[in-house]
Amino acid sequence: MKPWAMLWCAVALCVSGCATQTPAQRAPVSELFHDQLFKPPAAPIDTASIFAVSDRMRYYLKHNLGQRGSVQDTRRALFDALYTRDQLKLEYDSAMTRNAAQTFDARAGNCLSLVIMTAALARELNFTVQFQQIYMDESWSRSGNLYFASNHVNLVLGKKRTSLDGFQVNNSAALTVDFIPIPPKARETARLLEEPTIVAMYFNNRAAELLSAGSVDDAYWAARQAVQADPTFMIAYNTLAVIYQNHGNPMQAEQTLRHALRYAPDNTIYLSNLAQTLESLQRPAEAAAVRARLARIEPHPPFYFFHLGQEAMQLGDYQRARNLFERELERAPDYHEFHYWLAVSHYQLGNLRAADQHMKKALENSTTRGHHDLYAAKLDHIRALEAKVVK
Repeated sequence: MKPWAMLWCAVALCVSGCATQTPAQRAPVSELFHDQLFKPPAAPIDTASIFAVSDRMRYYLKHNLGQRGSVQDTRRALFDALYTRDQLKLEYDSAMTRNAAQTFDARAGNCLSLVIMTAALARELNFTVQFQQIYMDESWSRSGNLYFASNHVNLVLGKKRTSLDGFQVNNSAALTVDFIPIPPKARETARLLEEPTIVAMYFNNRAAELLSAGSVDDAYWAARQAVQADPTFMIAYNTLAVIYQNHGNPMQAEQTLRHALRYAPDNTIYLSNLAQTLESLQRPAEAAAVRARLARIEPHPPFYFFHLGQEAMQLGDYQRARNLFERELERAPDYHEFHYWLAVSHYQLGNLRAADQHMKKALENSTTRGHHDLYAAKLDHIRALEAKVVK
């Protein structure tokens, strides 16, 4: 199966996209929607539930958080509770983008889920909040034939809201809530996000997750809602196009990608997907022209050396595979899957100590419970073999 590139935000997950985009004009895009091609959604699209506060959340604020300090320092109590093990202590998990109540119940989520939950709790306490996009190098991940580029969002927790300032934040007394380490320069260049964009990111992520799970029809309705929530959020158009292509509608995919490319003509993700769409439409000359342009912009795209390494593994050339995985790891030193395959290549070469080191790194950098459990089991196996060698 051919790989399709998608933008995901939330360090997830946020196919949320928190990637840089050129603002599009807020204009009707109804011509890009083709509802007649898809079955009705399995469940209604509910935008109200994203920031909705559940009874359990209200109980926590009243009976748990309220006992941690006076009214004057409730904001600090909420901030501290996000990182305290016996309070909220949220776990980073990129497997699913959750709404506020789901994230609270699971005590886990990607960066977008955690920001949404924190905002819902803060607003229930009548604090102001401000969403931010943080500019860092995009990180990539994959699920089957879908590839996701992720960036990051966080939240600034401000003072008590008054009737005069709405939900705007007074930055002189603000607390920045984040769930991963952020370089100082990245904080300085943060871009403010409006709530409609956060809603668009949420539905865009859900669309990508549903598509990855094989629920193409439901994915369409989520992507459609993302576009409607914020027509300037261009990443959602790419997601919609990938859904069309996976549903067997390449003409609609091309139409949607060309719309996105009008606002971001050098976006390599959009161009890569357009090239594949043109190939599926049996227009090889046009596809070749797009690929030539892509090669000029980005000669070695993400996962380039990784795929070559996997080919070498299949041929039994483990030394070449190791070298190629190392080259990919140089570009993304924290990506768990690169460490995993480097560990496997070392294992095949009989280098148990190196295999141990990289499997441990894969475990430490895993972003889902499923990957965590897999890498933990593999690491136990390697260490059992190491123990036998020592004996």
